[in-house]
Amino acid sequence: MVSHSVLANVKLTRYTTRNNVLTGFDMTQTIESKDISVEELFQFFYAVPDYQREYVWRTQEVVQLLADIHSEISETDPQGAPEYFIGSIVVCPSHDGALFDLIDGQQRLTTLFIALCAIRDRIVELGVQPPDLLRSQISSASVDTSGNETHRYRLELQYEDSGDVLVGLADGELPESIHTRSMQNIKNAYNIVASFLRSELGEDLKALRRFYGYLTKKVKLIRIKTEDVAKALKIFETINDRGVGLNPMDLLKNLLFMKANPNQFDRLKDHWKTLQDTIFEMGEKPLRFLRYFIFSRYDIELLREDEIYGWFSDNEKIVGYVTDPINFVRELVSAAQAYKNFRSGRDEQGVANHVLQSMGILGGQAARQHLILLLAGRHLRPDLFDKLVQEVENLFFCYVITREPTKVFERNFARWANNLRHIHTRTELDEFVELRFDREKLNLSERFNDAINRLSTNSIQKYRFRYVLSKLTQHVEFCAYKLNEGNKWLLGFTEGGYDIEHIFPNQPCEEAVKEFGDYNDPEIAEKLGNFVLVEQQINAALGNRPFSQKRFVYPSSKLLLTRALTIKPRIGVNTQIDRAVSAMEPYQTWDEGTVNERQRSLVTLARAVWGLPDTTQTS
Repeated sequence: MVSHSVLANVKLTRYTTRNNVLTGFDMTQTIESKDISVEELFQFFYAVPDYQREYVWRTQEVVQLLADIHSEISETDPQGAPEYFIGSIVVCPSHDGALFDLIDGQQRLTTLFIALCAIRDRIVELGVQPPDLLRSQISSASVDTSGNETHRYRLELQYEDSGDVLVGLADGELPESIHTRSMQNIKNAYNIVASFLRSELGEDLKALRRFYGYLTKKVKLIRIKTEDVAKALKIFETINDRGVGLNPMDLLKNLLFMKANPNQFDRLKDHWKTLQDTIFEMGEKPLRFLRYFIFSRYDIELLREDEIYGWFSDNEKIVGYVTDPINFVRELVSAAQAYKNFRSGRDEQGVANHVLQSMGILGGQAARQHLILLLAGRHLRPDLFDKLVQEVENLFFCYVITREPTKVFERNFARWANNLRHIHTRTELDEFVELRFDREKLNLSERFNDAINRLSTNSIQKYRFRYVLSKLTQHVEFCAYKLNEGNKWLLGFTEGGYDIEHIFPNQPCEEAVKEFGDYNDPEIAEKLGNFVLVEQQINAALGNRPFSQKRFVYPSSKLLLTRALTIKPRIGVNTQIDRAVSAMEPYQTWDEGTVNERQRSLVTLARAVWGLPDTTQTS
């Protein structure tokens, strides 16, 4: 086994060279590195401070630890079995010196403590009193500096999400009320250990004792003890937990605590918990949020998730987390709350917003790149922010429909965010849109025409196909009746009692097939030109009948684009919609030619909807 002195030297060497963050570390500071068994480990008392992350080990990590330990003693004399090293922990004395604050290694130490509780309970199940040593490894008495004796558990979880589940396990009573992820993970770990002991060791008390003996005598760790929490946090930066390693989000949290004053820990902990809860509630990947926050806030256009921590470490003066870590975390929380609201179709204050709702429907569950620009522009006054969202939606749709690679427009958004942060007036925003968005749409113009002209239910996701048809329909309503409460919410068109209607049915009756005639395009029934939105009660009446019967039903719809299929809408003179719908002459018959003709006319309308130049201005 590697000696603890060599290991300590390895750790400190890494520590002084990583990312230039640790420059100036005083190698003369006292750092005790000790090779320690589980038996020796639990002769001391430990607390996981309330600013630490929660218990995150799941089934895989717990099972792996148990299986690894069991494999070392399987069919072997325990006395001759090799030692098994499971990593390191970092501790520092608590403020009163009664216990150690556990700075790194809480996942494995909590799991070991849970295992001791499960072994004790299994011994009791087999009708035997557990050894006194085992009971003392779970809880015992300690004496404070005044000589007062206090009963303590060997491990205390001080973060709020732990609840009382570990105390219950230590007392031999698993709590029924489990209301946090951490509590659920701890309960799950206990059940896994208990199940493992029953399935692998059965009713064999000797085998159970051998397992306990090997666990406490032969399983070893390196315990690194520092003088105070600041030095412990610096060591923590270099160490990953077994199974669930430190990701950039964990390391960033550690970096903040390392730079903060101890009297800031409580506030920093509360703000960080709010940040984590906000990200969890919206179901977002923490690193994706953090990456998009960086793009929106700082002048950088390329950054991988695994580079996030290094970037923060190298740019502390720009970010300001050293001089004011509390303010930096508040900024993260504010951005996360805005991010969450924007995703759900709400503004920064949480009020439902029709342009954000429309952008959200286009983005769906996966697309997030647009949030870079929305975060960068959230300082704009409400009317300018709404204009920004509309322009972002228009360009985003152009990118999607023309199949522009995601990495291309994500990089564009990251690059443009730096300009957007400095915009405050309508004139500045208009110039920004013209310079960035309009030029992109001009470059995509011909590809846009081709994509809309080919658009079918088979060429795009179903929810985006409905989005397209709904936006076309909604835009006609805007132009005819202006923006009003009845037509401004796109959700009213996508989920507001309307069905997507195949004009030539996808399962036509014999009469409809005969009337439609022969066709060359096998996808003709799935092309955009063959669809309208209709009220559900009207759609029920349309069925799979031929167009000659349907054409008298469409005018009963309140949607102008649907009525325009068979009658000429009259909604004003020289309006934009007059020009857009002028090519949509009412159809008396329906065949492959008319489907394609209508699709071409929808290209003209689509250019107006998503803000591309008129077709007369492009060739």
